Amino acid sequence: MHIIQEKLIKLLEKKDISGLTLREIGKKIGELDSPQKIKHHLNQLAKRGLIRFDKNSKKIEKIKSGKVAGTNLLSIPILGSANCGEAVIFADEQKEGYLKVSSKLLGNISSKQANNLFVLRAFGQSMNRADIQGNTIDDGDYVIIDKSKIHPNNNEYVLSIIDGLANIKKIFKDEENHQIILYSESSQNYPPIYIHEDDFDRYLINGTVMRVMKQPDELSSMREASSRDILKDLGPQSKEEYEYYKNL
Repeated sequence: MHIIQEKLIKLLEKKDISGLTLREIGKKIGELDSPQKIKHHLNQLAKRGLIRFDKNSKKIEKIKSGKVAGTNLLSIPILGSANCGEAVIFADEQKEGYLKVSSKLLGNISSKQANNLFVLRAFGQSMNRADIQGNTIDDGDYVIIDKSKIHPNNNEYVLSIIDGLANIKKIFKDEENHQIILYSESSQNYPPIYIHEDDFDRYLINGTVMRVMKQPDELSSMREASSRDILKDLGPQSKEEYEYYKNL
C-alpha cells in the first residue's frame, strides 16, 4: 500500500474527514503539494474496497469488517496471500481490501462470528484436490479463514505460520511420534511438512479454512467441463439437444 494511502487510513481511524476539502485532508497528513494526489489515493482506496468515497456529498468513511448495514452481505478483510505449495510467502496482515459475501453462503453467521473471519488469496496448486464443501483450492482463489478456530481436528484444513511464512494445508496430529504433519492434496507431488513438538514455538495455527470462493474464470471452466461430461455420457443427440447441454 502506498504511504499516502496508509496515512489516509490512519487518519480515518481517528476522525471523520467528511466535508473537508482535498487540500485540508492533505494538510492533516503532511501532504501539502497536490490536492489531486489526495483525490487519486482516495479513489484507489475506494476501488480496493477499503473506504467509501462519495465525490458529490464528500462523505468519506473507512469500511469495517462485519455485516454491511441494510444488506445480508458480509464485508470480510483480505489480508494478502497464503502458499498452497512450499512455505515461501511471508505472513502480512495488511488489508488489501474487502470481499463481499452473502451471509447465507456462510450459514447465516452472526456479526460477532463474522468479525473472526478474514480472507487470503491462494498461491500455488498444492491443494487443487482439496475438498472444502465440494470446492478445491486453486491458485488465485479466495480462502475464508476463521481465526477463532485454532485447535483443529485431524484432517481439517488450516492456515499455519511457519517461521513467519503463511501456508494452507491439511493437518494430521501424529501424537505417537510427537509431531504435526501438514500435507497437500494435489494433482502434483508435494512432500508433506513435518513439525516436531520441539519446534512448536516456531509454528502457529492462525485459523481453520471455512470456505473457498472460486474465481469467476474457474467457475466457467467447471461449467464447460460439466457440459462436456454430460455430452459424453449422452452420446448422439439432436442439434437442439446438443446446444441445450452445451450451454448449461
